[in-house]
Amino acid sequence: MRKASLSRKTAETAIEVEIDLDGTGAYDCQTGVGFFDHMLDQLARHSLIDIRVRAEGDLHIDDHHTVEDVGIALGRALAQALGDKRGIRRYGACLLPMDDTLVRAALDLSGRPFLVWKVDFTAPKIGSFDTELVREFFTALAMNGGITLHVERIDGINSHHIAEAAFKAVARSLREAVEPDPRKADAIPSTKGTL
Repeated sequence: MRKASLSRKTAETAIEVEIDLDGTGAYDCQTGVGFFDHMLDQLARHSLIDIRVRAEGDLHIDDHHTVEDVGIALGRALAQALGDKRGIRRYGACLLPMDDTLVRAALDLSGRPFLVWKVDFTAPKIGSFDTELVREFFTALAMNGGITLHVERIDGINSHHIAEAAFKAVARSLREAVEPDPRKADAIPSTKGTL
């Protein structure tokens, strides 16, 4: 059962997430932040992880708390769905082109959270969405999912393309990392015997 459901409520946000690691990439994400919903849809579609998100946040202030807290909840749900990580590939990487943009992502479901973020945007906003929130989301996801995550913009001019390529590159990396390894279906993918 590589599924998880999680609720998180604070004075700033109320979030419910459901994920299925063995899904088809189905998505149903409603956060009140249109561009962010679009990015979460990309995350689901390209990872083949079914993702459902319902978030209510203090959007009258700004989008920050909603985006960050969704990252927290998704990271925790991912860790819960992975369990002891027995039989997974563990590592994933992707070099993703999108028109003018090229983004590289690599990750390790190590249980040791770390983020290396080398993604500069050419504009401070995509519509009304603050581009700095892309990093905030991935920081929250990595820290709460126990993921060592590296993301780097190699090329790119259009900020929408840069953000979308980052989400898709991480998604494709996740797809690879959470997949069962048919050659080691019963093994923890570590010489330590635990992750």
